[in-house]
Amino acid sequence: MDYKVNELSLTEKEVEVTFTYDEVKSDIETEVRKQTKNIQISGFRKGKVPLSLLKKMYGDTLEYEASEKVANNQFWEIAKEKHLHPIGKPSLTEIKFNPGENLFFKVKYEVIPELEVKDYTGLDIEIPNYEVTDADVESEIKYILRANSAMENGEVIDSDKYIMEAEVTRLDDEGKPFPDTKPETLKIDLTNERVNQEVIDNSKGKKVGDTFNFSFSEEKTNKNEKGEDEKITEKFNYKAVIKDIKKIVIPELNEELIKKVTKDKVNNEDELRTEIRKDIQEYYDKRNEELIQDKLISSIVTNNEFTPPTTIVSSVLEDLVKNEIEAAKKQGYKNIDRNETANKLRKNAEYNVKWFLIKDAIQKKENISITDEELSDLAAKEAEKTGIAVDKLINYYKSSNYGEKIIDKKLLDFLKEKNNINKVDPNKLLQKGTEETK
Repeated sequence: MDYKVNELSLTEKEVEVTFTYDEVKSDIETEVRKQTKNIQISGFRKGKVPLSLLKKMYGDTLEYEASEKVANNQFWEIAKEKHLHPIGKPSLTEIKFNPGENLFFKVKYEVIPELEVKDYTGLDIEIPNYEVTDADVESEIKYILRANSAMENGEVIDSDKYIMEAEVTRLDDEGKPFPDTKPETLKIDLTNERVNQEVIDNSKGKKVGDTFNFSFSEEKTNKNEKGEDEKITEKFNYKAVIKDIKKIVIPELNEELIKKVTKDKVNNEDELRTEIRKDIQEYYDKRNEELIQDKLISSIVTNNEFTPPTTIVSSVLEDLVKNEIEAAKKQGYKNIDRNETANKLRKNAEYNVKWFLIKDAIQKKENISITDEELSDLAAKEAEKTGIAVDKLINYYKSSNYGEKIIDKKLLDFLKEKNNINKVDPNKLLQKGTEETK
């Protein structure tokens, strides 16, 4: 047997194999006999037709078909013996055979690439330096008070502390109801920051039965006659008839309310504000950790560009599509286009596979792993908290992917230590991002 492996790409290879006829003669004959067992000809029992008669009828066809099966079988034997490690379903791309002559074939197959990872340390990563402001705390206080407010019937809207029910009709440029439209009854919370300012201003001083108008503008980009992008502003006009008014009664921020919303954790306003500031900062810190991880991974993947194995990408994509469709169905969406969903998620699947392979390569290169001693120490600490036996925890760690999560965390800690994480002003970072996308 002669064979050689051609490197088609980092993840794709092709093996060329040549067998002499004597090396495969026995296998060819065995496969031919298997085929003859399924052939039935009038005058003979099934599988009992003489081989000489079949060769007269079919010529060399039986041996040609047998040679393809022999080639496939031999590939797997070679893959095992030569440690080729194919993944997915290899493809027989070429076969040459004449009875009594050599058998030549090529098989293309994918492998998990051996990556020479680079440029994963010394990177400059910028994240926003979010700091809790008094405005952040005040906004949370307002939310707490609004969530614990009460309602009472209102007579006249004299502030933005109202919820009104209004019948809203769209108007044309002449102030008449828009053709083929019906009035729509809406509940409008004037404390909501997203409510059009004209609604807030023009409804003041109004009572049930009164009417007021408001409008808003929307900027769109259309193609002009030359095919160029042209920004236009479209104005929408409405008339609202007030049907009901409810006044929002904001409670006093006293000790009773503070104990209620914190479940007796704090007792006064100063303590509440301190606790709110702490909670917001913890949120910012968690968000920054996520940003650091995302930016590190994105930079490293960009620095180590390669085409991931389609076999693994297809498997990951299938899971992503399945999860997306299930989530959509839970939200009430039906008739989801599977192909469209797959096309939308394909880049995500490729990205995930790239990072998985790069991550594995870095962990091997840097000897990032978890030892039995580390698992035992971790189990001992968890046993004190949970009361679960140490040996049971260790067995759980080893049988689940918990150990992988620990290694992933060790890798992230390594990357954070070996790269430059710079906190910058959020507004400058936002401005920089805007300029880069132009």
